Amino acid sequence: MTDPVDIAPDDASPQLVWAEDGSPRSGRFGDVYFSKDDGLAETRAVFLQGCGLPEAWSGRSAFTVGELGFGTGLNIVALLDLWRRTRPENGRLKVFSIEGFPLAREEAARALAAWPELAETAAGLLAVWPAGTPGFHRLDLPHWGATIDLAVGDARWALEQWSGGADAWFLDGFSPALNPGMWSPDILALVAARSAPGARLATFTVAGAVRRGLAEHGFTVEKKPGHGRKRERLEARMAGEPRPERPVHVAVVGAGIAGAAVARALIAEGARVTVIEAERAGAGASGFPASLVTPRLDAGDALIAGFHAQALERAGSLYRALPGAVVAEGVLQLEQAPRDPVRFDKIAAQDLWPEGAMQRLDAAACSRHLGEPTARGGLMMAQALAVRSDAILEPWLAGAERVAGRVARLEPLAEGWRVRDEDDAVLIEADAVVLAAGWGTARLASDLPLSPVAGQADWIEDETLSAPSVPAAWGGYAAPTGRGMLYGATHDRGVEAPEASDEASGRNRATLGAALPLCAARVDAAPAEARGRRAAVRATTPDRLPLCGEWRPGLFVLTGMGSRGFCVAPLLGEHLAALAMGRPSPLSAEAARRLSATRWLTEGDNAV
Repeated sequence: MTDPVDIAPDDASPQLVWAEDGSPRSGRFGDVYFSKDDGLAETRAVFLQGCGLPEAWSGRSAFTVGELGFGTGLNIVALLDLWRRTRPENGRLKVFSIEGFPLAREEAARALAAWPELAETAAGLLAVWPAGTPGFHRLDLPHWGATIDLAVGDARWALEQWSGGADAWFLDGFSPALNPGMWSPDILALVAARSAPGARLATFTVAGAVRRGLAEHGFTVEKKPGHGRKRERLEARMAGEPRPERPVHVAVVGAGIAGAAVARALIAEGARVTVIEAERAGAGASGFPASLVTPRLDAGDALIAGFHAQALERAGSLYRALPGAVVAEGVLQLEQAPRDPVRFDKIAAQDLWPEGAMQRLDAAACSRHLGEPTARGGLMMAQALAVRSDAILEPWLAGAERVAGRVARLEPLAEGWRVRDEDDAVLIEADAVVLAAGWGTARLASDLPLSPVAGQADWIEDETLSAPSVPAAWGGYAAPTGRGMLYGATHDRGVEAPEASDEASGRNRATLGAALPLCAARVDAAPAEARGRRAAVRATTPDRLPLCGEWRPGLFVLTGMGSRGFCVAPLLGEHLAALAMGRPSPLSAEAARRLSATRWLTEGDNAV
């Protein structure tokens, strides 16, 4: 099995060739991406009509399409165009597509320009076109009620790692004669295993091996008249009928970044959501004036490094859509430990990052970015951000019902859960509950391996104060807030109820001064009335990875994110929403296992 991180960028090129008539051709496989006669008509006839669309999604609240061979995106643009015209009320379209050799956005735009009637829909897809880095990428089109999960990598790996069940399949790899790996018995078996009851399948090929492979795995296969010069094509159907769906009510405990991310994702999936908060949104560790959105930098664990690259990409996409949320783009990670230069070199060379996303800088370049001298080299993380939590939490919580109260205990019901407060009064009953209260989750699930790490950050609310030209991190950090500068933070392990103090402020000032003395001098000159500080508790785990998943039937947790909450919560919130709603997750199955809330209970390499 090929892991996507093993595919080097040079090896992933489709080696695109443009024919005289303007159609694209893969030099790697010697085959065309679409018919030069009329690729759009072929897509509509072979795949859309072949899968019984749009009738198949009529009356459905959610419909999932799987595709082998994303290519130029033509099939998906045609699918989205049809969906936009025939979408069921409040319906949600899920697409899972696989591409081993992705096109650049500019190449796809040139190919799709052949059909002006699709221009608006094509522009929507091109606006979220991902970098061709290995792994899973979530492309969101919320105004159309559509989400695309694109897996860049080996087809077998992608199918093994996808958690969904498709209602329709477009098998559109290059021809079996030229690309046999895409049509192997193993691939067809995985397609069948990832098919929902009653799933429809369509493909242009009528190769005997494909017909037999589909039939052996439960599909009823029929030859149909082909399109254009092709005499025949295939349609197939899996036995069974689509499972009935029912409304889902989920209670989310906590209104920090974890709770808000889960609530947003659940609402996007059509769930009824009630958020239970003891005080207010951001009352815990998410309530500082600004937060850094930075990934865990891992030079040795490819899976975890890939997860953080995916999480950073998704977080950035979602935060940029919120007015006023992003304060600064790009974060400079300064060298701190003797091993950092070699480690940063390895990280910058990882193919997980888009070109230019991780740039190694020497001390002189770091000095220019910071606006003051430093003897440290660093790593410029171009995708990392500084964000304001108040511009994120409330917009993401806006579509949820809100209940004030401090949760004291949970009772399982025959179907669902009952949530009680400290007076034993019932706060709510729901089909499912998500515990997303940071360190507060430990009170409600004492057997989770959580530890508290208290932290204080200080800030100056003075727009005239000059923060570093870019947010910087080095063990401490300095970040703009849009109204001044935030700096810190302390790390006091085992402290569960911290109070802000002059002593902790002194430690933060010393940390800032050791790395950025000129910036620290400006902080010293700020008036007392411009100063602010607060302390909160981070929830951490023994392996420094989040706990995310189903803890008991119908009871889910998202916690243990430490100081990475604003980076990983948006993606993990979507994963939890998918689990609760029975929808495809944006995470690979292996990443989901590594981050599972129950991972330390099982034997194996990932046990804690």
